Amino acid sequence: MIENRDYYFNKEGLMVMTAAWHLRRGYCCGNGCLHCPYDYEKVPEPKKSHLLQAREDKPSP
Repeated sequence: MIENRDYYFNKEGLMVMTAAWHLRRGYCCGNGCLHCPYDYEKVPEPKKSHLLQAREDKPSP
C-alpha cells in the first residue's frame, strides 16, 4: 500500500482508505467506509440511506 494513493491519515490520526484502494479490492465490505465507490451496497438499512444522503448533502471541494 502506498500512502496518499491507497490511504491517508485524517486529523484524528486514523487511517482512511481511498476510493482507489476500494476499487482495487473489488467489493463493498459493508462497513460504511468514507470513500466507498460501491454506494454502500452491503451496508444494512437504515445506515445505508443515511450514508448516501450525507454524501449527497456534502458540498463539492
